[in-house]
Amino acid sequence: MTDIQSSRKDSEASVDWRGKPCMPNKHGGMRAAFFVLGIQAFEIMAIAAVGNNLITYVFNEMHFSLSKSANIVTNFVGTIFLLSLLGGFLSDSYLGSFWTMLIFGFVELSGFMLLSVQAHLPQLRPASCSMKSPTTEHCEEAKGFKATVFFVALYLVALGSGCLKPNMISHGADQFSKDDPVQSKKLSTYFNTAYFSFCVGELIALTLLIWVQTRSGMDVGFGVSAGAMAIGLGIMISGAVFYRNKRPQGSIFTPIARVLVAAFSKRKQICPSSSEPHISMNSGRPYIDKFRFLDKACLKSEDGSNTKESKWRLCTVWEVEQVKIIMSVVPIFACTIIFNTILAQLQTFSVQQGSGMDTKLSDSFHVPPASLQAIPYIMLIALVPIYETCFVPLARKFTRTDAGITPLQRIGVGLFTVTLSMVAAAVIEKKRRDTYLESNKILSIFWIAPQFLIFGFSEMFTAVGLIEFFYKQSLAGMQSFLTAMTYCSYSFGFYLSSLLVSLVNNITSTSSTKGWLSDNDLNKDRLDLFYWLLAALSLVNFFIYLFCSNWYSTSSPSPSPSTTTDENTRTDFTSSKHIRAEEIL
Repeated sequence: MTDIQSSRKDSEASVDWRGKPCMPNKHGGMRAAFFVLGIQAFEIMAIAAVGNNLITYVFNEMHFSLSKSANIVTNFVGTIFLLSLLGGFLSDSYLGSFWTMLIFGFVELSGFMLLSVQAHLPQLRPASCSMKSPTTEHCEEAKGFKATVFFVALYLVALGSGCLKPNMISHGADQFSKDDPVQSKKLSTYFNTAYFSFCVGELIALTLLIWVQTRSGMDVGFGVSAGAMAIGLGIMISGAVFYRNKRPQGSIFTPIARVLVAAFSKRKQICPSSSEPHISMNSGRPYIDKFRFLDKACLKSEDGSNTKESKWRLCTVWEVEQVKIIMSVVPIFACTIIFNTILAQLQTFSVQQGSGMDTKLSDSFHVPPASLQAIPYIMLIALVPIYETCFVPLARKFTRTDAGITPLQRIGVGLFTVTLSMVAAAVIEKKRRDTYLESNKILSIFWIAPQFLIFGFSEMFTAVGLIEFFYKQSLAGMQSFLTAMTYCSYSFGFYLSSLLVSLVNNITSTSSTKGWLSDNDLNKDRLDLFYWLLAALSLVNFFIYLFCSNWYSTSSPSPSPSTTTDENTRTDFTSSKHIRAEEIL
């Protein structure tokens, strides 16, 4: 066995909970993945019940203004997804996915418990006051110690959930080998099953748990979220004996920095014109023919000396490929940010939109506005199995792709249809507002269902496609980090939402009139115009995505039919020996 085969086999080998090599018939597979799906369902159940109805609590109980409440929610959700980078880094570099999930699962649990205590004790909340009454200005906004307790609890939840999310996906996917054709098909099935688990958790949160919050109070609701999180952690721990665990590979940022430094230091060195390798990275991945200036990091210095160069002057091909992969997927990642900005509206303004409509389903039952977000998940629970059992096998016959269509195609479908969600939202909001102002009547809350339905359809394509795309691009030691980049898109989308709300208010306000979203009353605001702005941005973003995905596809060569190379070549570039470009490329 060559040095590279040995080193990669050692680094990619999976171990059980005691650190011993895994046994194929005992560890991994769908059985182990089901335990991961368990914590995913309960964790999303807990966090969704809090996040999707948080604006109601912040506005009505903590007495922040409507626009400020929306920004608190979007900043909270954005922080969750931004912290997923920390979770991915700690997992790949030092802790491994299981221990990262265990530690930060208990951090999230402590946040839920503190939120429940804060919501239960009157001493930790401002005095009761109706934010919709004419005397709104007399309502005391949460400040000082009360605000501190609230934000500490909120961001403990954010820290725990953020570090948990990428590891739940990657740890479940690690139970399958993406290099095995049979297991590769199961891997695609796992991603769809994981999304189905996500939908079930969201549905329960947006129906049962939101109903509990509305009927019994937010203190009980937060307590139920804490209980759901505790159950999820119990399920995860009970599956420990079945898991295949990837060993931490050390910090991925250090090799990235080395490649950039080495390439910069040799920027004047000429890369040979014959430097188009047809080598496989032992994972079916060909050489990436992009960002070729980074290849100079692999070249031996031409100063004529035979002295050994440091790792900051001469890098391995493997390290260079890692950097190229990250740089290559950034444009795809950036094109999904607007998608998540639209998601932010469904969790904030659309909830308040529903609050101003007729929520009566019967004489004795009113629909909680936040529960409208359950509509797409009811649809998706039916659609995802149909997609997996009917569409994928049919599409596979035509495309010869294990997943039916490629992840990039799947993302594209979602990015186009999400525009229609904002078009529907803008049309219905204008009708709702005009009906109230002209005839003092309120529409049924179900008028805004189409925007949720369309978004749910688009999310089935974009969310799953993005996760599958990032995971399949990753090399050893990068799985959790690249999966975390998926969630980072959510983060930037929610932060962009906060920025857009502030910008729109500033730009549209004058000395005599308020901005589109400056009032606490949506009947006085122009939410419909804000939705049209997002629809336009989304459409422009879709065309940018078409360009970026075409660039990614056309500049990435197909895997070479030959996956073997000269044995010495493999040994040399893996061990960082000083070799010329002609010998390794």
